Amino acid sequence: MIAWFGTFFTSASISLVMPFMALYVQSLGVKGNAVELFTGLAVGISALASGLVAPIWGRLADQYGRRIMMIRASIVMTFTMSALAFVPNVWWLLAMRLLNGIFAGYIPNSTALIASQIPRDKSGYALGILSTGMIGGSLIGPSIGGFFAQLVGMKNVFLITGIVLLLVTILTIFFVQENFTPIERVDLLSTREVFDRVSNRHILYGLFITSFVLQLTVQSVAPILPLYIRQLNGHSGNIFMISGFIVSAVGVSEMLSSGTLGKLGDKIGSHRLIIIGLIYSLIVYIPMAFVKTPLQLGVLRFLLGFGSGALVPSVNSLLSKLTPPEGISRIFSFNQMFNNFGQVVGPLLGSAIAGYISYQAVFIATSCFVLFNLIWSLFNFRKFLGVRSIAR
Repeated sequence: MIAWFGTFFTSASISLVMPFMALYVQSLGVKGNAVELFTGLAVGISALASGLVAPIWGRLADQYGRRIMMIRASIVMTFTMSALAFVPNVWWLLAMRLLNGIFAGYIPNSTALIASQIPRDKSGYALGILSTGMIGGSLIGPSIGGFFAQLVGMKNVFLITGIVLLLVTILTIFFVQENFTPIERVDLLSTREVFDRVSNRHILYGLFITSFVLQLTVQSVAPILPLYIRQLNGHSGNIFMISGFIVSAVGVSEMLSSGTLGKLGDKIGSHRLIIIGLIYSLIVYIPMAFVKTPLQLGVLRFLLGFGSGALVPSVNSLLSKLTPPEGISRIFSFNQMFNNFGQVVGPLLGSAIAGYISYQAVFIATSCFVLFNLIWSLFNFRKFLGVRSIAR
């Protein structure tokens, strides 16, 4: 429960600034076309930095334990998020966002901790529940940020988030336990040795691709959604509120379904559930390019969350089964790296396609990525679709 709470709020802390970051950048004295540039940097730099350094923290977690890495991440994020309320200029804003990403790591380490201690036949259910925190936080975060920014002001949003992250730190220190014996450096497996000991490495790489594509497709619509809704609606009344609800709809349905679908994956095989989830997601994505009203788009986004609810716990469950215990933190850190890269590439790709082609083309493009992922997964799992598990 504490790992879920921490995962949700650390994930939300990265994304909750999106609705008002441009306004905050302007309040720091940035003007003209530079506002868009610095806003993009401020939003994306945290996720990018987190993805780049994730394997480093994963190696330290395999050596010293996952709990200590969770505490380290929450302490630093408490400081960096609170400090955003006091930055004097945009350069300090970027510096704090960069530090926030560099010292992140609560999510992959909490996932690795749960995966290393839960019985393998229950991993889909447990990791399904935990995964709702990650995706739910990243998708509901913008709605939380927008609501509180309007209610109490932008700077106070950072202070409230810092207080919540301080609570996460305290709960993790006193209530999260881990049965772990530190490993001497000479006995620690190298990252290459960890990958060499993974059974079915081609499946491992396919799971990384699935994590990347999942985040890319979900996040690609975020920057163009208000404009797409205005095109559908014909006017701009309440456009930001409507956009927030539609963005968050995926997170709500995923949070409702991940635990149940993770348990289903334990029964029928997580590899089968990935195939089912990708087919389902493809069926839901394509009609989004042809909707006529914001309500239709919102319903489809809500339905899409059930596909994410099948994919995220299934990927994490298979990772835990394929990975040797002595390297599980590094594998989950690499998976987090692909998640973060998807969060960065998705909005950039969506904006580029919308700018050069059309808003509808964004959904067609994301459908093509899902189709590619489906074909890749069918190829990877072709030897195992007739059996219940691909674990060793």
